[in-house]
Amino acid sequence: MAGFDSKDTAAFKGVWVFCEQRDGVIMSISYQLLSEGRKLANDLGVELAGVVLGSGVKEEYLKALGGYGADKVYVCDHPLLKDYTTDGYAKVICDLVEEKKPEIFLIGATNIGRDLGPRCAARLHTGLTADCTHLDVDVAKYKEFLKTTSTIDVDNTKFEENTNLKMTRPAFGGHLMATIICPRFRPQMSTVRPGVMQTQEFDEAKAAATVLEKVDVKLDKSDIHVEILEVKKAAKKLVDLIGADVVVSVGRGISKDPKKGIELAEELAGVLGGVVGASRAVVDADWLSADHQVGQTGKTVHPRIYVALGISGAIQHKAGMQDSECIIAVNKNASAPIFECATYGIAGDLFKVTPMLIEAIRAAKAAK
Repeated sequence: MAGFDSKDTAAFKGVWVFCEQRDGVIMSISYQLLSEGRKLANDLGVELAGVVLGSGVKEEYLKALGGYGADKVYVCDHPLLKDYTTDGYAKVICDLVEEKKPEIFLIGATNIGRDLGPRCAARLHTGLTADCTHLDVDVAKYKEFLKTTSTIDVDNTKFEENTNLKMTRPAFGGHLMATIICPRFRPQMSTVRPGVMQTQEFDEAKAAATVLEKVDVKLDKSDIHVEILEVKKAAKKLVDLIGADVVVSVGRGISKDPKKGIELAEELAGVLGGVVGASRAVVDADWLSADHQVGQTGKTVHPRIYVALGISGAIQHKAGMQDSECIIAVNKNASAPIFECATYGIAGDLFKVTPMLIEAIRAAKAAK
């Protein structure tokens, strides 16, 4: 588009969130990103907008986006947007970005988001940071974040005052965290992992006041170079770590008898009404599948109760569970790092302690 220059940073304003929908239903990652986007928009003093692409998405779903923080929702409704295609979605989003010029654009790191984000960034001649786990625009807030998650001497380190988006993500296989900025181009784009950002409470009044702006979509079949003949859905049972109220995770401590350790975790999760998670070491050893993994390179969880059995507490794992309401750690090494963030810690052999926990919980339930 004439007049669009990604290097003209002063021309861009506002925070946008790509609100992913499937079969007309908004995905939960959209609410998480809107909640985080609301904080960024407040720090910048700008408007937060949701962007929805699809065909026939119900108005009640669109209005609900305001209940999680959006001031406005751009509605891109077109029959060719019913099913996701890289070409179709990228064209519509890039056309809208070139017209409205947002300074920040957040996309969920889902299968769709990981495909769409890089394509849009390349067309818009800007940068994109993938798989982010933390976002800041305010330097003071970023420094507070560093104090609790890094070994940097924050108080004696000079930080440049600016409002660039500070996009933090795991690097080198999750062995360290890197913060990336995009100071010379706009919009500043990032994909964000599902489950990392916490969803704010739904605001009914805000939802009712949400402005829906219908976008005049310019899209033709010739713009899409693939044809979707059929959509087949395969049902595969995966553990829902992100939505679980209780997570019981196992680590390298089960190595002397992995099968027995996993059975104990499943039994404990059963009496607590939860699901089984795992550290990266357990997944790498093929004792549990990757959908069980908690941590920087797995899923980030915020359950009411998190039980860590035989997990040492490497920083990569703690980053994925340290915000849980109550953390119970069992490890035979009394100086294990996991005890630093644990609400309750038990120094002992998990193969002996876990059966005792299961028996005590069952007895307490029976007493009630």
